[in-house]
Amino acid sequence: MAGTPEVQRFFRAAGSIDVDKADVDRFRSFVDGKVDDLAIAGRDTARWNGRDVIAPQDLPITRGLQEQMREFGRLDEADDIREWLRGTLRRPPDDVTFGEETEGVLTEVFGGISVALARSFRIVDPEVRNPSTRDWDRVLDLFRLTT
Repeated sequence: MAGTPEVQRFFRAAGSIDVDKADVDRFRSFVDGKVDDLAIAGRDTARWNGRDVIAPQDLPITRGLQEQMREFGRLDEADDIREWLRGTLRRPPDDVTFGEETEGVLTEVFGGISVALARSFRIVDPEVRNPSTRDWDRVLDLFRLTT
């Protein structure tokens, strides 16, 4: 499973920022929260469509996220982060079931979200090199508003 050095390389490649161990922990918490967000949104869409199992089309994937998923796939570090995500993605809430095909898509979705997260730091502050807690708070607040 990928660890701190792999995540650090990913953030450098995806967002031109340097992260430390505390940032990797913040990133892991962010990913955990997004699991719940995607699971709940997907569960609700599946139920509206008369299904109990979440299909890929039930996930709230916007055009912007699709673009970030493609960008993720182009990164040399993508394979390491896919491995890290597979090993660290926590299970969704008990009342949520991802279909097999959906499980296969999740690492790409989270890779795209991760690229968007990494790039958001430079949008919030073009001069940031090593994000502070305040930078993380701003970027995460922005994500809460839009995802």
